[in-house]
Amino acid sequence: MANSDETTIRRLLELAAVEINGTQPWDIQVNQPSFFPRVMGGGALAFGETYMDGLWDCEALDALIYRLLRADLEKRISPLKLLWPALGAKLVNLQSRGRAFRIGERHYDLGNELYRHMLDRRMTYTCGYWAQADNLEDAQEAKLDLVCRKIGLRPGMRVLDIGCGWGSFAGFAAERYGVEVVGVTVSREQIAFGQERYRNLDVDLRFQDYREVTETFDRIVSLGMFEHVGPRNYRTYMQVVNNCLQDDGLFLLHTIGTNTRKTSVDPWTDKYIFPGGVLPVSEQIAGAASGFFVMEDWHNFGVHYDPTLMAWMANVDTHREALNALGYDERFYRMWRYFLLSSAGSARARRNQLWQIVYGKRGLDGGYDSIR
Repeated sequence: MANSDETTIRRLLELAAVEINGTQPWDIQVNQPSFFPRVMGGGALAFGETYMDGLWDCEALDALIYRLLRADLEKRISPLKLLWPALGAKLVNLQSRGRAFRIGERHYDLGNELYRHMLDRRMTYTCGYWAQADNLEDAQEAKLDLVCRKIGLRPGMRVLDIGCGWGSFAGFAAERYGVEVVGVTVSREQIAFGQERYRNLDVDLRFQDYREVTETFDRIVSLGMFEHVGPRNYRTYMQVVNNCLQDDGLFLLHTIGTNTRKTSVDPWTDKYIFPGGVLPVSEQIAGAASGFFVMEDWHNFGVHYDPTLMAWMANVDTHREALNALGYDERFYRMWRYFLLSSAGSARARRNQLWQIVYGKRGLDGGYDSIR
């Protein structure tokens, strides 16, 4: 006979049309009965950890997360201890200058070989643009070109890339548009890779916090870095961009966003994937930019993150044996699978968005023609 924890979880899952040990690909297959009390006692954190520990499996984890989020089930299992990450974020600046390099060490420095096997050939670790694409390579090329066209790149311009990663945008913009690019990142692994790969281009990649940049540029972009800035620093971030942007320049901000204001990402993601990460809501971005910029364009293509994440997962599965030989063991694989597929499910459920916002300092004469 099922215990009370199992009965409660089964009833909750029924609200999302999910069964324990059911026959649908999104159903949860329980391997150990300790799954039930651990999840009841630990909520979202325990749900991810029990998957990592092999207590349960799911063939279509992305579809499971989609259904759970659409049914708002995470709001029904929220023990008090999970409030601590949010309380801590209110009391401490988790993205201060002294903590800025932690995300590089914990996530982006996991090893270039991991990302080389997972990403496209340019190592682009942000959402692709699938409007005219049917594969990851084309979707990422389309995204990079979309950014260049949105900010009107012309040969000879000087561009700052805040959070440059492995240099995919910098290399693309220098190759295709004849511009000079300065990129900054807090990951030593990314810098080492990018500096070697783009040594023959007009690209200068630096191991540097964005708050240390003081030069001026014709254009500024930031692709997938704002999620690590933190609400306490949004205004400072916009001040830095304002100080570094020429008066007639344009700034493009590419960031994951969410629908409800939070002080931290979910506790499992904070612990295992993005320590100190926070997804902004639209009013936080608008408030931080107020007085500095005119918002010329706001483009949401969050649904494109779903196929991007699924393509990354397919690459990881294709190269699973090679990654295992490099030391990425079964527990890491389960952690990474949970990360990628739960993110895909969240994008599919429209919990997370992907925004590209174009700002000018004074507003463009005659207005801005939105580019898609």
